[in-house]
Amino acid sequence: MIDTHCHLYDKKLINDLDNIINNAQNANITKMICIGDSIETSKQSIQISETYNQIYASFGIHPHEAKEAPNSYLDIIKKNVAHKKVVAIGEIGLDYHYNFSEPKIQKLVFREQLELAKELDLPAVVHCRDADEDLYNVISESNHSKGVIHCFASDTNFAKKIIDLGFHISFTGMITFVKHLEQVIKDIDLKHILIETDSPYLAPIPYRGKTNQPAYVKQIAETIADIKNISIEKVDNITTKNALSLFNKLSN
Repeated sequence: MIDTHCHLYDKKLINDLDNIINNAQNANITKMICIGDSIETSKQSIQISETYNQIYASFGIHPHEAKEAPNSYLDIIKKNVAHKKVVAIGEIGLDYHYNFSEPKIQKLVFREQLELAKELDLPAVVHCRDADEDLYNVISESNHSKGVIHCFASDTNFAKKIIDLGFHISFTGMITFVKHLEQVIKDIDLKHILIETDSPYLAPIPYRGKTNQPAYVKQIAETIADIKNISIEKVDNITTKNALSLFNKLSN
């Protein structure tokens, strides 16, 4: 089982990483991708990946941080994604809920990072909140068909549109307490689905309200298995295969 999206550098996790990694191993979580959301945290993700064999990293600038992107940010990303354990460009995307950066700046920084991901043939890890239409348009215009919408929270219609562009969708612990996502999971073929914790956020039931960690990705797999009325082994096998196919540097 693979946790395709966690933030292990977060202050809630970083000081207890040995125990957190051990918990993940005991839960049969074989690989984790530590997702950067700024230049600083992306570099921290690489450092963590160099310490633990089973941890990989991504490098990118989150829409919240878009306004802080230095002029040379694309060169910085390009240099760092050459690292053998950096498997994706991300976390990138659009967030119109908080608008910590102006939408115009968000779209520019998202588009440029997506174009770089296409140029380098790397998957994009994409954040989307209250921005479905603009996000779809930017991805569609980029012609990049290699990526994932993480922490998927929209509806079946949007999921199918994203899948038609070649992207995967990824589910978090939200599926244990947000009812409409049950229908999305029923409607979408497992071959398009990844699983993640988004640790330390969005802990699944029965851990809701507590600090999330990669070991809890098992609860997400179990919930998908229950919704689809299939075995957790099948969910594990197919979502792992999906992750290894999308993030092909995981296999190296």
